[in-house]
Amino acid sequence: MPSVPKAPHWDVHRLPRADGKTFLITGGNAGIGYFVAEQLAATGATVVLGSRDPAKAATAMASIASYVPGAKVRHLPLDLADLGSLRPSVGALRLDRLDAVVHNAGVALDHPPRRETGDGHELMFGTNHLGHFALTHFLAPLLSATPGSRIVTTGSFAAKTERLDLGDLQSERDYRPKRTYGRSKLAQMLFAVELGRRLRAAGSSTLSVLVHPGGALDSLTPSRPPFHVRTAGDRVRHLPLGLVVQGKDAAAWPAVRAVLDPDVRGDRMVSPRAFGLRGAPRAEPFWDHLADPATAARLWAASCNLTGCDPAFAAV
Repeated sequence: MPSVPKAPHWDVHRLPRADGKTFLITGGNAGIGYFVAEQLAATGATVVLGSRDPAKAATAMASIASYVPGAKVRHLPLDLADLGSLRPSVGALRLDRLDAVVHNAGVALDHPPRRETGDGHELMFGTNHLGHFALTHFLAPLLSATPGSRIVTTGSFAAKTERLDLGDLQSERDYRPKRTYGRSKLAQMLFAVELGRRLRAAGSSTLSVLVHPGGALDSLTPSRPPFHVRTAGDRVRHLPLGLVVQGKDAAAWPAVRAVLDPDVRGDRMVSPRAFGLRGAPRAEPFWDHLADPATAARLWAASCNLTGCDPAFAAV
C-alpha cells in the first residue's frame, strides 16, 4: 500500500517569495498588523498599510524599510469606522487586482460609556465587523480578478466563550465593553466562515481564511522604535510567560501563512500549534460555535441591512 506523502513543513523563518503580488493589511501600522506587514514585505511583495493615521503609517513604513532593505510598502488612508469612506479608499488603491487582504485592524474599549461611529453603529461592532464586511464588498472585484486570492480574517480568544445576541448586535440594551468586544470579534469570525461557504458555493478561487494569533504580549515583542520599545527589564520580567504566550511578531505567523501557503484551505482555522496560544501556525478545526450556518446566515443578512453592502464573488 503506497504511503501518504507528508505535507511540506512550513518554516516561519523561510517564507516563499511573492514578487509581483500585492497585499493589503488593515491596521498594518502597529501591533500584530505591523509584523504581518514586515514579514510579508520580506517576500518581495508590495504591502499596503491600511491606516487612518498618516503619521503612524509613515513611522511604520520607515521601520519596515530599515528591517527589510528594498521593501515595497505604501499607505492607504482607511477608516473602517466610516462606511462612506471605504469605496473611495478602495478606488485610491489604483489597482486592477489584489492578491490578499488581511482583516487585522480592530478597536477594543475597556470602559464605558458606549460609543458610536459616525454612522451610528456601536464602535467596536461597527469597526471590527461591519467595517471589514463593507470593505470586503468593495474589494471583491479586485480579489475576483486575481486567481487564488485570499481574504484573511484575524479572530480572537475573546470570542471563544461569547455567543451573539442577534436581537441586540449593537449592545444597545446591555453594554459591557469586554463582552461587546468579544461579540464583535465573534461576528467577524462568523463572517469569515460564512464567506468561505459562499465562495465555495460560487465556485470562486478566492479563499476566506480565518486565523487566530494566540496570546501576544508587548513585553515579549521585539522593539520597533519609536512606536514600540521593549526594555531589557521588561523582557526578563516576562520571560516565564514565554512558555505560554508569545510576542506580536510570532502572533503574526498565522496570518502570514494564510496569505502565502498554497496548501492552506478555507474550511479550517490557522492558529498557533501549542494550545492555540504560541508556536508555529497549523490548521485546526473551527470552534464548535463557529460552525453554525443558521446564526452566520442571520448575521450576514443583518450586516447587509446595516451597511448596504453584500459581498459577492464570481467564479474564476
